Amino acid sequence: MSLRRRRRPHPFVCVPVLLCALLWPAPPAASSEGPSASADVARLYEEASAATARYVEGRQAARVQKVKVRKLDRLLERERHHMAVLHGDLGRLARDQYRTGGGLPYTAQLLLADSPDALMRGKQVMLQADLAVNSAVTKTRRAAAGLAVAKRRADRAKRSLDRHNARLGELKRGIERKLETARWTLQGEADRSVAAGQCRGAVRLNQQRTPVTRAWVTPVESYELSAGFDSAGERWSHRHTGQDFAVGIGAPVRSVGAGRVESVSCGGGFGIEVVVRHAGGYFTQYAHLAAVTVDQGDRVRTGQWVGQAGTTGNSTGPHLHFETRLTPYLGSGVDPRKWLAERGVTL
Repeated sequence: MSLRRRRRPHPFVCVPVLLCALLWPAPPAASSEGPSASADVARLYEEASAATARYVEGRQAARVQKVKVRKLDRLLERERHHMAVLHGDLGRLARDQYRTGGGLPYTAQLLLADSPDALMRGKQVMLQADLAVNSAVTKTRRAAAGLAVAKRRADRAKRSLDRHNARLGELKRGIERKLETARWTLQGEADRSVAAGQCRGAVRLNQQRTPVTRAWVTPVESYELSAGFDSAGERWSHRHTGQDFAVGIGAPVRSVGAGRVESVSCGGGFGIEVVVRHAGGYFTQYAHLAAVTVDQGDRVRTGQWVGQAGTTGNSTGPHLHFETRLTPYLGSGVDPRKWLAERGVTL
């Protein structure tokens, strides 16, 4: 049974549960081609990552703007309700004034009043109330008008963001379609190279990444864990000797620590593989690659790319098979998760 634990899934690569075997023979021979697709895949990975980041930022901005519009809607509705209440108060004042003689000429009210002073005081109170309500209505109307203007602007901003995000989404999907095509072109080149038993040599890619400051890192940045160390499976002649990372074809594979490239090979069950020697007599293996970016004898720093992930050799789908060994050879492996954890790297 394979182990599978979710860990930092890549935002634009969807890959199935993967298994790898170790000792099955390579496919029949075929012709070999140059490594032109490697650079295209690396470039498209960067473009897809940047497009995804912009798309996520745009979606977040749209959500913030949507919240703002809803808040303005609530405030505007509250001001309109307030204005309706004030209009009701103003109507009641008018009705009360009418019932108390508001419809009579002022001279007639003076003649009919029990006390001119009382009439004057009542009129003054009524006038003050009338002025207060009118003032409140005016202020509320102004507030409502201001909120309506703000809401229209917010609505326009929201629509603009939606259009912008639609364009970003289409751009992102376009890049991903190109990346998918380039991936399988790269894999086809790798399969032909493995079938012919002729390694194509290192592809020197421009690594536009933030420099790594730690001594040890994971072999890939974004992944899902699939088959684990010492797990059993019908695809293996013995128990599994490494840790599998489910990633897309062409995903950058990096050296987990500083060292020197012990070997680069492209035949057998592991397909295209790189083995790196580290201080202390340990070795790490990176297998089923679609391309390599180093040559035998090269010194590598922590996080430096050693290849691009693929599905060469005895592999059922795109993934990286990663091993930690006591010697350069199969059969001397130790648990990679435990080995990395001892160096401060948690999978």
